[in-house]
Amino acid sequence: MAVSRPSAADIDAAAAHFGFHLDIEAQQRYRAAVEHTLRSYDVVDELYDEVARPQAPERGYRFPQPGENPLGAWYVTAEIASGADGPLARRAVAIKDNIAVAGIPMMNGSRAVQGFVPSRDATVVERLLAAGAIVAGKSVCEDMCCSGSSFTSATGPVRNPWDPTREAGGSSSGSAALVAAGEVELALGGDQGGSVRIPAALCGIVGHKPTHGLVPYTGAFPIERTIDHLGPMTRTVADAALMLTVLAGPDGRDPRQRGDVPVIDYRAGLTGEVAGLRVGLLAEGFGQSGSRPEVDELVRSAAQRFTEIGCTVGEISVPWHRNAIHVFTVIFTDGASYQMLDGNGYGLGVDGLYDPELMAHFARQRLAQADQFASTIRATALCGHYGLRTLCGASYAKARNLLPYLRAAYDDALDRYDVLVMPTVPGTADTLPTGSPQDVTLLANARGKAVNTAPLDITGHPAISVPAGLVDGLPAGMMIVGKRFDDATVLKVADAFESLCGGFPTI
Repeated sequence: MAVSRPSAADIDAAAAHFGFHLDIEAQQRYRAAVEHTLRSYDVVDELYDEVARPQAPERGYRFPQPGENPLGAWYVTAEIASGADGPLARRAVAIKDNIAVAGIPMMNGSRAVQGFVPSRDATVVERLLAAGAIVAGKSVCEDMCCSGSSFTSATGPVRNPWDPTREAGGSSSGSAALVAAGEVELALGGDQGGSVRIPAALCGIVGHKPTHGLVPYTGAFPIERTIDHLGPMTRTVADAALMLTVLAGPDGRDPRQRGDVPVIDYRAGLTGEVAGLRVGLLAEGFGQSGSRPEVDELVRSAAQRFTEIGCTVGEISVPWHRNAIHVFTVIFTDGASYQMLDGNGYGLGVDGLYDPELMAHFARQRLAQADQFASTIRATALCGHYGLRTLCGASYAKARNLLPYLRAAYDDALDRYDVLVMPTVPGTADTLPTGSPQDVTLLANARGKAVNTAPLDITGHPAISVPAGLVDGLPAGMMIVGKRFDDATVLKVADAFESLCGGFPTI
């Protein structure tokens, strides 16, 4: 089928966008030139339909009925299995709803994606099924994955199993709540500013953000390529390591990945042998604005326990850490506006596997449903548009040029210590706010939890959140950070801490 042809008004609008001044005769001639070029677009459409268009498999699913989903954590339920007898055989896993499962509706927490049914499994879903896992359904995530709290999803709030009046954290809110509640043992999350680690901390589970590029992002809805991560959310560190072993490695389709991504057995690396490792308390990760002193003290005390198993524990200052949130904010704001919104998720200009059906669906829906976006998306869009159009994208470029200094600051600290430790979130789960997700006065509720997590998304360092204990009956998380592509050490240290605790508390 031929692609649509531009009207005279379309040519006029394009000319105005680029500052061209065309008289009527020039406009007509350029319109003819454009129509000639669009013949190639017709051929590409025909070739794509013949060669590359995927066919979605028929898979059963159901939307939860009232009373079946008390935490608001399931988007759809399913039971998809390959029958493979692999390392995850017969283990149920929840898939965050920004990750494609072929034949199963995908909403990404947003009216702007609602109604889309992917035709391809994401690479991580392919790998889970090949390892014998059972896909139990899609877990609710926040609107376009842009909230650190759990009240922005178009399906309604996700509730914390420890106290259903409180948030589960975001944006992988449903995944964390389902694991914490014991409805599944394993879940997949996505992390662009802390979205695996924040809900893991607030729900009292394990959440690992791998090194950037270790786990392929192919088939998940992007925000910005340089900060997109997928990772495991589990009850135990051993399960996180097992999932990472299944998920990690290049797929040849993700531009975020290097060709030499390591493929190792992370579960086998949990030897318990951590004597002699150096644990550094990152000074600037404590006493953050709005921190709860009880959480700071709990994490400090938890970290000191590493001395019981032969580790050395000291404190180190990384002054860049306090400025890192500002570098992140510029990259996230301009980057998300450019790629996720104006670029309809995927943007252009890199090799890899695109999802043209999703791009087209989202392009239509995001305009038709624009007023249904949560305030987090609206604020990002408005500021990002200003940053790109009026500030010419120069602020993004400056932030990217500052990134090597920030990354080097953490690398220098990690030359002195094997891992760095700080609170994942400088507090515990807040009470769910009242009001609409579109209410701009609730922005602070959605944004205020990423001061320690977001810096590691732009630097790419691996970071895991493990339960440090309870404060007033609510979980608090300890984050352990390591060298890039040394996820094995991060997991080994986290596993040793879990053993020290005799296992993490459950509801």
